[in-house]
Amino acid sequence: MDVGEHVLLAGKAVLDMMEREWQPLSAGELEHRLDQAVEEILEPELVAGLEPQTPRTVYVQFLQSKSTAGPQSFPATTDPPEGGAAGAEEQQETGGVDPAAVRYISELLQSSTSRTRMAGRARLSPSHTVLLSLSLLSERISYRSVSHRFQLEKGNVHRIFSSFCERINSLEEKLIRWPLGEEAEEMLSPLSVLHQDDEQEERVLRVLGVLGHTQIPVRLPAGKLDPEREAPAQKRVKKEAEPDSWLNLELVCSRRGRLLHCRISRGSDLDRGRSLRDKLKQHPELMPSRSCLVAGAGYPLTAQVLTPYSRVCGPKEELFNKTLEEHGQVLDRTVASLRARFKRLTYLDVGTYDRARAVVLTACVLHNVFVNMGQEIRGESGREGALNEEEEGEEDDEGVRRREAVADLLLKNAKSGS
Repeated sequence: MDVGEHVLLAGKAVLDMMEREWQPLSAGELEHRLDQAVEEILEPELVAGLEPQTPRTVYVQFLQSKSTAGPQSFPATTDPPEGGAAGAEEQQETGGVDPAAVRYISELLQSSTSRTRMAGRARLSPSHTVLLSLSLLSERISYRSVSHRFQLEKGNVHRIFSSFCERINSLEEKLIRWPLGEEAEEMLSPLSVLHQDDEQEERVLRVLGVLGHTQIPVRLPAGKLDPEREAPAQKRVKKEAEPDSWLNLELVCSRRGRLLHCRISRGSDLDRGRSLRDKLKQHPELMPSRSCLVAGAGYPLTAQVLTPYSRVCGPKEELFNKTLEEHGQVLDRTVASLRARFKRLTYLDVGTYDRARAVVLTACVLHNVFVNMGQEIRGESGREGALNEEEEGEEDDEGVRRREAVADLLLKNAKSGS
């Protein structure tokens, strides 16, 4: 088969793809893809002999046979090279996205039970789909900038990113899950180190996680604003910048920053842990023996969820609140890490609540992916909605009794150790 027949075959494949997708290509994008096909056909030996480098354009798998033997295609873009100077150069050219993370997430998506095809006319290799999406999440850059970087139309970038978020969201139950059994025991940390003997140690609670929340600002088109925007100004959430609305992100995180629970709601929907409280009461097996969650004053006080005293009357209440505040710093660091890694959460401009929620959930799921990989990132810690709420939460009798018992024991051990 001569060169002319190869080119005709490539052109026919592009036309077939257009018919399948029912989405017309622009002249520029069509010309770009034909150029790539010719490159891959005529210069395979030259490309193979080059040092691995990150391509500045995204190659597209578009040559697909109609035979019953199954699809055949020219090689897609090469995956990022491993380690070394080439890896460092690649990470610099890809906006700081770690090639190891790209490979890990690509393999995770390919091995997941969700086999939904990624959207978008350009059938990117999995690694470049992940790279494009991580760039949008982590860099606070516009879709137009990503369009230029990957040489794809902006509308196509939107579709690819939305499909990526949908696929990652399908992994929520697998990656953001409540620990049970031995896994839960390994996550426990002592509420305080002030216990003195075995008998007292048996009475001191252990902390499974910290419950709290943060808010994600969202910009919505006109006509889709949240009803709370129509409330009097003094009742609105006071922030330095006033977006169109907010998403509430309720989290439970372990001492190592892993997310155990995630609930995303609109700014006007303030659950404040009530749904989680009810779930823990209905399923006590979710909490190991002598364990609890630590939360803020705006959350319900129960036997499973300890909150600080709203009124400090003496050293007992002061010591108890200080002990809980130390645990609350875990949530502050986790949220700071989430925001530092996924800078798009600084201000979401995605058009609808559903899309905004999908992006936030994607960031939360990927946060656990990076935690599992051992890749930590530190952000500037702020005072999140864990232990700094002024309003009082609901209190049940069992929770009040447990808090009193724990506070008494903490004070006793503090005095005996002084």
